[in-house]
Amino acid sequence: MLTYDVDIWSIRKRAGRPKPWELRWRVGERPHSRSFKLKPQADGRRSELMTALRDHQQFDEETGLPAGELSARSSPSWYEHVTAYVLLKWPQAAAKHRASIAESLAVVTPTLVTSKRGAPRAAVLRAALYQWAFRAVRSPEGAWVSRHLVEEPPADIGAALQWIATHSIKVKSLEDPALLRPALEALSLRLDGGKAAENTARRKRMVLSNVLRYTVEEKGLLSANPLPRVDWTPAESDDEIDFRYVPDPALARSLLGAVRDSGPRGQHLHAFFGCLYYASMRPGEIVALTESDCRLPPNSPESVKEWGELLLGESRPEVGGGWTDDGTSYEKRGLKRRKRGATRTVPIPPVLVHLLREHIARYGTADDGRLFRAARGGRVPSTEYCGIWEKARKAVLSPRELKSELAAVAYSLRHAGVSLWIKSGVDPAEVAARAGHSIAVLYRFYAKILKGGQQHSNDLISRALDEGHEGDES
Repeated sequence: MLTYDVDIWSIRKRAGRPKPWELRWRVGERPHSRSFKLKPQADGRRSELMTALRDHQQFDEETGLPAGELSARSSPSWYEHVTAYVLLKWPQAAAKHRASIAESLAVVTPTLVTSKRGAPRAAVLRAALYQWAFRAVRSPEGAWVSRHLVEEPPADIGAALQWIATHSIKVKSLEDPALLRPALEALSLRLDGGKAAENTARRKRMVLSNVLRYTVEEKGLLSANPLPRVDWTPAESDDEIDFRYVPDPALARSLLGAVRDSGPRGQHLHAFFGCLYYASMRPGEIVALTESDCRLPPNSPESVKEWGELLLGESRPEVGGGWTDDGTSYEKRGLKRRKRGATRTVPIPPVLVHLLREHIARYGTADDGRLFRAARGGRVPSTEYCGIWEKARKAVLSPRELKSELAAVAYSLRHAGVSLWIKSGVDPAEVAARAGHSIAVLYRFYAKILKGGQQHSNDLISRALDEGHEGDES
């Protein structure tokens, strides 16, 4: 029971005792005392109790402690707290978000420790947190629990988890916001120590902010969210695409041809890569594409130059079997940044119409109507299409270009497609709608190209203004 009814008495000396200096105080009806070897120690403790009393803190009748000390003593460790947070969020979170929470907390948690003495290697500790502590599995009773409680981890992983459990700070310690500075710095770096992309750092910081808000608002373990009180500015980084390494239309066509010529799997995935470039689709959207999503003009000489249309409503991003409920390496979800059930229409040029029609005629579809299948059936994995892409690069690029970042990943085709639309004069809002971007994201990633197009717009406006001026003079 907490009360303001407190008396703190003078220190008395009891000779002949190992700890002769005794501090006594009363909380409510209960007396309390503590003995010290040295008088300055007793004076210091009495001063702490008097300060708490002057700060209008209540005292706990049972323990005799001020409310602040009692809260700190009962506070869980950061490691305990965020492990519970992961299990709270797990059932309703999408697989990608589960992995994002685990990744962010695996970066933050090693920085919030009382000591670095005896710390395991950084890579081992991060793996222990990401793959074992912050990844949930079903217990024999059917409840979601941390993986290491159900499966036996390797010895080094188990030792790392024991170390972090012992050395993690108390959540209450975060009343001092300065303790978060190392965590914020860690969130802004890649594993190799370089600057993380702004989007990556922002995503991880959002996870930390959500955890702290939960800590304050739902659990009441902190008086206020300490994050806004940290005087910290992230290192500047640039999310904008480096267009030196985005293939131009001629190179994109050459790479697509090399994919087709790379063998049976390349022929099967030729239209897959065509969707990346000509429709600027994400790989997760392409692997979910079905025949019913394709609205193609009639296959006749009269319609050979007609455009088609894709109606996208599902994505199957790759995430890893440890983060999905059914153990598959991908999750079925709606389109990125859209509500489940929302759709996006993408007009497609005649060249892609031809590729898709030819693909359907030659390979048919999977039982569920999907156009593209892995060599052994199922969803096309990234390892498969990335391997084909690397073969195409080797076939098309010079040795010097191969060593560069030019078209380094298949996703470069999506960047190339969006860049082509912008350079062609398509309205940015239309580009964003076709690519499934927000306008803000489009401007963040494609700012240089968009700014280049402003001159054309300026010329059009100037011409219109000049025409209006000439009319006034006449």
